[in-house]
Amino acid sequence: MTPELTALALAALLQYAQFVAYAVPANRDLGPGYTSSARDRPPSRDMAPVTARLGRAFDNHFEALILFAIAVGVIQMSGQNSALTAACAWVYLAARLCYIPAYAYGLRPWRSLIWMVGFGATLIILVSALL
Repeated sequence: MTPELTALALAALLQYAQFVAYAVPANRDLGPGYTSSARDRPPSRDMAPVTARLGRAFDNHFEALILFAIAVGVIQMSGQNSALTAACAWVYLAARLCYIPAYAYGLRPWRSLIWMVGFGATLIILVSALL
């Protein structure tokens, strides 16, 4: 497996880990009655700030993961894998790992800078395919 595909597989597993990191405290904060319901009404209690941030970080990774998967797919299918694209794939994964605690603990401006590193790494992979 190429480094880019390995990073993509690990990024997908990270999404599962983020789900657990968010779902467990959300279930505790909102109660299983609400979290197992159809959620037709707003919750009767609020989530803790860290729990809510973990949920937003989880959602953000879905958005970033789509672009990263496209970038890896394009590089992979075009056979244009290189040391640069491999490095960018690992940078993306490292950035996403760092993003979770940065978001959860409200580390500003670091959260945004970390996000930009991962986003930039994905962009470089895509641009590399077009050059």
